[in-house]
Amino acid sequence: MSDKKPETIYLKDYQVPAFLIDNVDLDIKLHPTKTKVDARLTMRRNPDHPDQSAPLVLNGENIELLEIAIDARSLEKEAYTTDNNLLTIEPDAAQNLPPPSASFTLITSSICNPQDNKALSGLYRSSDIYCTQCEAEGFRRITWFIDRPDILSRYRVRLEADKKQTPVLLANGNLVEQGESEDKQKHFASWEDPFPKPSYLFAMVGGQLGVVKDSFTTMSGRKVDLHIYVEPGKEDRCEWAMDCLKRSMKWDETRFGREYDLDLFMIVAVSDFNMGAMENKGLNIFNDKLILARPDTATDGDYAAIESVIAHEYFHNWTGNRITCRDWFQLCLKEGLTVFRDQEFSSDERDRTAQRIADVRSLRSFQFPEDAGPLAHPVRPDHFIEINNFYTSTVYSKGAEVIRMIHTMLGEQGFRKGMDLYFDRHDGDAATVEQFIKCFEEACDIDLEQFMLWYSQAGTPELVCSLEHDEKSKTATLNVTQMLSPSPGQKTKKAQHIPLKIGLIGDNGADLPLMLEDGQKLDDGLLHIREFEQKTVFTNIAMRPTLSLLRNFSAPVTLKTNFDNDDLLFLLRHDADRFNRWQVAQTYMLRLLLTNVKATQKDQPLDHGEQLGEALSLALSEKQLDPLFSPGLLAFPGINDVARELGGDVNHQLILEIRNKLRSNIGEQLRELLTQIYDNTDVSGPFNPDAKSAAKRGLRHATLGLLGATGKPDDIARLYQHYQGANNMSEKATALGYLAQTNAPERQLAFDDFFDKWQKDHLVIDKWFAMQAMSPQDDALERIETLMENKLFSLKNPNKVRAVIGAFAMGNPVQFNRADGRGYEFMARNILEIDCFNPQIASRLAGSFKSWRILEPQRRDKLKTVLDELASHNNLSPDTYEIISKVIQ
Repeated sequence: MSDKKPETIYLKDYQVPAFLIDNVDLDIKLHPTKTKVDARLTMRRNPDHPDQSAPLVLNGENIELLEIAIDARSLEKEAYTTDNNLLTIEPDAAQNLPPPSASFTLITSSICNPQDNKALSGLYRSSDIYCTQCEAEGFRRITWFIDRPDILSRYRVRLEADKKQTPVLLANGNLVEQGESEDKQKHFASWEDPFPKPSYLFAMVGGQLGVVKDSFTTMSGRKVDLHIYVEPGKEDRCEWAMDCLKRSMKWDETRFGREYDLDLFMIVAVSDFNMGAMENKGLNIFNDKLILARPDTATDGDYAAIESVIAHEYFHNWTGNRITCRDWFQLCLKEGLTVFRDQEFSSDERDRTAQRIADVRSLRSFQFPEDAGPLAHPVRPDHFIEINNFYTSTVYSKGAEVIRMIHTMLGEQGFRKGMDLYFDRHDGDAATVEQFIKCFEEACDIDLEQFMLWYSQAGTPELVCSLEHDEKSKTATLNVTQMLSPSPGQKTKKAQHIPLKIGLIGDNGADLPLMLEDGQKLDDGLLHIREFEQKTVFTNIAMRPTLSLLRNFSAPVTLKTNFDNDDLLFLLRHDADRFNRWQVAQTYMLRLLLTNVKATQKDQPLDHGEQLGEALSLALSEKQLDPLFSPGLLAFPGINDVARELGGDVNHQLILEIRNKLRSNIGEQLRELLTQIYDNTDVSGPFNPDAKSAAKRGLRHATLGLLGATGKPDDIARLYQHYQGANNMSEKATALGYLAQTNAPERQLAFDDFFDKWQKDHLVIDKWFAMQAMSPQDDALERIETLMENKLFSLKNPNKVRAVIGAFAMGNPVQFNRADGRGYEFMARNILEIDCFNPQIASRLAGSFKSWRILEPQRRDKLKTVLDELASHNNLSPDTYEIISKVIQ
């Protein structure tokens, strides 16, 4: 690493800002390379700051300062300094700053270059569209400002641009004035946002855009205009997005009592965007892949993602915008809470169990490995170098699980009381996690001091559980041991407060009453695990019951039990908790895969899965078949799931081979049943993205995949026929994805056909890129390098990078972890190149190296060499430096 290390910022060093900014007036004259920004900031000293003589310090990056003045008095160059992206005005420099009690106006004029901004942070120009991305620290790339989330200001923005080239001018808030120049060549639009907001929520857009309009009537009877702006010609792909937005607005009113507060809500879809979407007040900016959908271009997964993300960004209006975070360490306060809210929305709109399964599967795939590796950090980190590196699965997904645990403990009514108090007390504030938790403690008279450890301790707790039954006393004793492994910077940890939902199931398959020793009945099955070792005794249990643990995944923990296979199969048949039925199927499959991997390493016979096949056959019988639930039973744990459980000496190629064999065996064993389900679940008629139709297609796709896993000519032919006969993208992309995993000649035929039809659609062609990048065939790297030479690929476009390089690193563990190390070398080369212009994307790609220590020795050594070479570069961005330094330590 370079001798000059980037600065580390610590939560413990937080200090209130020395100055406050009450009003921001911006006059922005848009130009591709010389956008001029005139800013008038109405400011005053913060009376709560300990140093009332502190200098005024503003942030600015890649902008040219033309002029600076205070109260219309220009400042000479000796009155201020600009160094290390900071502009500093000392109070004693010719009495530049007014006395502490006075307010003043700071005036700056500056130039920025949107065309050359390839980092896509701040104001940039992409495909002739001006766009902004200011979270977390992009506003400083537009104008000089105290760029931190606890500076809340009211904004008035005037935009001016060439009328022909940039006919649409948008900014936050309500449109208050518009007009054109005398020569008709230019026009302007003025926008005013009446609600104070932090600078990271500022947004503006300018360009040639089509618009789809609708409206929504709020619960108080107020009409809100809804506008979705897209590339001209794509308006017909906005119907689903608009429907999702209106349903989100209604749901937030019904579930949380939150009404939208402006006269206009706008969404703009752009093709070059580092993130998925951004909740800018009244002007959400989206990656267009999360807006545009039509049956022939979008899969069921795309439709569900659009629904979820539109809800997420809209819900931020209250949990993120009206109440924002005091500092970036509190990021989970807006993101974890809003993820919980969008998960609940999707659960209500779709199927609650299916949604829970999807959320937990995602948590285990992304967050659990993060918690177990060198990038582990608490839900609320206590230090960082670059805040962009903490938009992580831990902050978002685990943060949502922490909120869900509060909901589980308090129930819907208690949770709503706490949320209502939070909204009432902190509307207009930049809040902290402590303030949020305090609202629930006061509203529900509960002590959450120990529970707060979820925000400060990293790592995934493991619960070791066993059940002892005493026939004589008719008692069953549940023993729970809480295991907390060390994490970076946290060698020892305190016992956490873990809500554990359980059930005891009798021989007849029915839940038994849960009576405690003190005579209390545990109606909800909820235990509060607070100690490292804890016992709970249940009475009136005549026969040994079967234990159902962690129902509905009541806490983000792992379990270690003494369940044998018969226990798991019993739970699969009888557990009243649908989530747990899915979970025990996953546990059984994972146990079988691990057994076979170890058997192969020891040259021992394999378990071909006959017992699993019998259990799945029963679960998929006509009586038990449930299109909303059954597809999950057929989804085998992924390669990375098995690798995570192995914990060391991981060979992804071996895991793939074992997994493929097991899926092939099950496909053959259940051939007749799977074929029957496939034939009987054809979703005919016009495409409908609703939950039931999508689930029915999902069940058919699951059976298609298992049959195709056999590799037999007839089954491969079925895959190709499915592809050819598909009348929607969900059907077509599913078959193409299955074919991509094979070496059959139909594979290339399908890919060539897909490219010929969709090469002019930049979103659909990303599927073509990604499915090839994730194919585990031996020619993967050569194929990917060819894809990167394709005229449709651009290293400057984040979606294309994610579709090829990201898909390879995250979705192709076999070829990424090649024995010859070429996968690691490929990634390192591209990370270094991308880091030069877009550090956010580069650092996220660098996170793909996080699990290197669990690899088998040969692969581990090759990856360590690559990491050492990466670390030797002295010009890494702070973003990538932080990730590599943590991974390699």
